[in-house]
Amino acid sequence: MITHVDNVDVLPGVGPKRLDALHELGIFTIEDLIGYFPFRYEDLGERIPSETLDGDKVTFKGIVSTPPVVTRFGKKNQTRFGLLIEHENIRVTFFNQPWLAQNIDVGQEVAVYGTYNAAKAALTGMKIINASVDALDPIYPSSKKITAKTIRHLIELAWADVRGTLGSLVPQNMRTKYRLLDRNMMIESMHFPSDMATAKVARRSAAFEEFFVFQMRLQLLKLADQNFAGEGINYDERAIRNFETSLPFKLTAAQTKVISEILQDQKRPRHMNRLLQGDVGSGKTVVAAMAMYAVVTAGMQAAMMAPTEILAQQHALSLTQLFDNAGLSLRVELLTSGLKVAARRHLLEDLENGDIDILVGTHALLQPDVAFHHLGLAVIDEQHRFGVNQRAALRENGVNPDILAMTATPIPRTLSITAYGEMDVSIIDQLPNGRKAIKTTRMGHNQLDNAIAFVKKQIDVGAQAYIVTPLIEESESLDVQNATAMYEAMQLEFPQYQVGLLHGRLSNDEKKTLMADFKANRIQILVATTVIEVGVDVQNATVMLILDADRFGLAQLHQLRGRVGRGSRQSYTILVADPKTDYGTARLDAMVETTDGFILAQRDLELRGSGDILGTKQSGVPEFVVGDPIKDLTMMEIAQQEAITLVSQKNWDKQVDNQTLVDYLSRTMANYRHFD
Repeated sequence: MITHVDNVDVLPGVGPKRLDALHELGIFTIEDLIGYFPFRYEDLGERIPSETLDGDKVTFKGIVSTPPVVTRFGKKNQTRFGLLIEHENIRVTFFNQPWLAQNIDVGQEVAVYGTYNAAKAALTGMKIINASVDALDPIYPSSKKITAKTIRHLIELAWADVRGTLGSLVPQNMRTKYRLLDRNMMIESMHFPSDMATAKVARRSAAFEEFFVFQMRLQLLKLADQNFAGEGINYDERAIRNFETSLPFKLTAAQTKVISEILQDQKRPRHMNRLLQGDVGSGKTVVAAMAMYAVVTAGMQAAMMAPTEILAQQHALSLTQLFDNAGLSLRVELLTSGLKVAARRHLLEDLENGDIDILVGTHALLQPDVAFHHLGLAVIDEQHRFGVNQRAALRENGVNPDILAMTATPIPRTLSITAYGEMDVSIIDQLPNGRKAIKTTRMGHNQLDNAIAFVKKQIDVGAQAYIVTPLIEESESLDVQNATAMYEAMQLEFPQYQVGLLHGRLSNDEKKTLMADFKANRIQILVATTVIEVGVDVQNATVMLILDADRFGLAQLHQLRGRVGRGSRQSYTILVADPKTDYGTARLDAMVETTDGFILAQRDLELRGSGDILGTKQSGVPEFVVGDPIKDLTMMEIAQQEAITLVSQKNWDKQVDNQTLVDYLSRTMANYRHFD
């Protein structure tokens, strides 16, 4: 007899080709197959024409009133016949199904499913159905290699053997509390619902099970990480307080709270795995600096990894200035791929000897020859740009150092509890004192002259400006502004000022020189591509002019806007675009309406869907089969809390009611790769 843990090829008719097709859909076992749920249902319930709206998909049942006629035109054909329903005659047409004519006779009762055209009293048939069939027809995701009909047939074969044998993954007390079906009834009602109400109850139960199992996996990952032997960092509390006192600004309440959370984690003798969220300009760097300084006071080293050389250079400079201004003699070094061989060798020798306190770099930190004397903390900036393997490589370069991942891409609650559910999360939700909210406006290309005039006014009073374009050079396929043409135009427009051009094709040295000149106000207008999206900090820049802004995602636009407003002056972002879609307009409207990155991130999620907020591979958002983490956010939060509560109970995995769940997790966790 077939069981739910058997491989799917035990079913008759599943040979090598079909097995390969099922594997591509993620179906390996009988359990995978019966958990492969329909994404929608076709209502095959019988209706009459007078109760049917134009365009409805519907089942009409009646008597065949005219002989079927097959008409051919080229390689295509159509089969027509009349269907008498009560006292109304409907014309039925099937395309490219000529064999139906052999099975239909005048006077025969048939049920036809199709699309109704009310004006013509006609039905475009999809299929002739058995009058005794269920009212709802489940539709399954399929592929070119395997049809939905075949998938349904295999599910029917499998369910005939395992029906009623499955234990529930969701414990009884939760099912009672939230009025959920047990697993057998849930699966049966998902595949073979008697009506739409039954299907809805089953889908609700299936969504909760999916969320709950996912959250259990995350909590088990978190427990495993916490049980990893870490080092309790015995830092010098007085030195840290003195460092804070020496800062040229007062920390916000949010920064103080986050620093306290991190320091408490560092003191515990377990591995820290914390995500630091903070909107652009919220002051994450100084928080990271204090965490790294704490490690140094304990005689250890810290590393900071950034996704680009510009950002790594920015961090190295900022950290050096912070420590120098505080009178601290810390040695901060920068390791990038452009370092000369001899200099790199000396730097790595000093690193291994413990002479370097903090090492900042890009992916170059992950090279096999980079060895720390005693790495206690690894800070990863813009962490969504690094894969899990890269993070692991950095963590392994030491005695399981603490990890502090930072992101300036605000993560709405929906993503936080899915993509980062196994991490402790700290949030800086305040801007530093004295910062003014950036004023954002949008205009069409026909108003570009006005925008340029505004840029001139700002520069005339001593400020600086960014002008950002989507492309470096002209494109035949996209009618958009480009950086090269805009650079040349701005040189003519502002002959009395210096204009710079920054893009990804420049060498690292050229980028470094350009940014240094812009920061020193030797360049007043910087025309750039999105290479300045992250990490560029020029306090005198007050205008961000973005051309063809509808070509950018909301997250990109928000990051670009964050390049201004970093000083005490009022700053402005001008979005120039003529969006051709409602989606493009909605993005720009959202930018104008709020400067809150978390609100924008949630709006972006709603507009684009969870799998596309940062690009599926980067965002870490899992693809759920039944539940929707956006629409079903409350359910996801409840599932998370229930998972946290369950794993916190002593010997939860030994309780009888949890054994099906424990067995399932044991089977699946081995193949489970955390989304990243």
